[in-house]
Amino acid sequence: MPSISRRGLNMPESPIRKLVPFAEAAIKRGIKIIHLNIGQPDIKTPKVALDAVKNNNLEVLSYSRTEGAESYREKIAGYYANNDIHVAAEDIIVTTGGSEALSFAMGSITDAEDEIIIPEPFYANYNGFANATGIKVVPVVSHIEDNFALPPIEEFEKLITLKTKAILICNPGNPTGYLYSREEIKKLTKIVKNYGLFLVADEVYREFTYDGREHYSIIQEEGLEDHAIIVDSVSKRYSMCGARIGYLVSKNKEVIKTAIKFAQARLSPPTYAQIAAEAALETPKSYFEAVKEEYVARRDILISELSKVEGVVAARPQGAFYCIAQLPIKNADAFAQWLLEEFNVDGETVMVAPAAGFYATAGLGTNQVRIAYVLEKEDLIRAVYILKEALKAYPG
Repeated sequence: MPSISRRGLNMPESPIRKLVPFAEAAIKRGIKIIHLNIGQPDIKTPKVALDAVKNNNLEVLSYSRTEGAESYREKIAGYYANNDIHVAAEDIIVTTGGSEALSFAMGSITDAEDEIIIPEPFYANYNGFANATGIKVVPVVSHIEDNFALPPIEEFEKLITLKTKAILICNPGNPTGYLYSREEIKKLTKIVKNYGLFLVADEVYREFTYDGREHYSIIQEEGLEDHAIIVDSVSKRYSMCGARIGYLVSKNKEVIKTAIKFAQARLSPPTYAQIAAEAALETPKSYFEAVKEEYVARRDILISELSKVEGVVAARPQGAFYCIAQLPIKNADAFAQWLLEEFNVDGETVMVAPAAGFYATAGLGTNQVRIAYVLEKEDLIRAVYILKEALKAYPG
């Protein structure tokens, strides 16, 4: 009988999606689920983006350019300029979601068995893309006690080998909500320049920063032009997760030239989604101001409610819309499954994402969960109440 590849067998399950069968079974039993597990915003997609698709007059749905429509890339460059990030259209490749941009970046700068250093916990799919490309994730641990701040640079230096090709960060962070400061970016700049490494930054949550803090992009750092690669996406910015449009951005011409070859192999990004995403760039600033205000209110309610639950420790997010909470349990995977299979309060339960899947170091995060606060405030209050009651009843 033919055998499955080791790469396929080693491909990690999504900590966000692997519990879906248990959720579906619960729904069939009549249980209502409050979803804290996935970062699908409930904010409405800008009408201008939806109307652009609805009202277009295409007669042939053709391929676009491999690197994305020129008019769209020009407007993306304008968007970045408005955020004090100065790049040209030729520095941008439009991709099928930020996921493809990350895949192109990894493929362009690493060979099999090369290494990328990533502060953990990190976006779970980094593990998946590393496995798919045959490279090794080398984690450097950040801690909930420090709100998941950048680990000391000395910890990065200990991990650098001849196989190290890059440091990868998510800023603001998924799953932590941590926002790296300008000073922390400068520390990373120094180390990648000293060791001849790339610095890859997943900046898809750029708009979502709180408490007066501002996002500082790695491309804003002078002298980092040959080292910096941005992964970006419209998914969360405009509540357009289903559009699957992202970008890879770099001033390093060799990186772009190489990434385009990977892009040519998949032909082109989706045409209708580019139409919607290009139109979304006309979204007024007031949209983001209202969205940020809403997420701050949701964050504050979530953290306040979690602080009332005995034994729970929660990091305070500074950006994005995720929170890591440490629970008084041994195994968050078992707890999350139990919530769906065996527990409810008046016919309702909650679905969380076990945090161990956001770590590369075995044994870390086993008593933590990621919570996405993309729900109405009343739903968040109800969800934390159910969580509190669940912890009282949980046999583990």
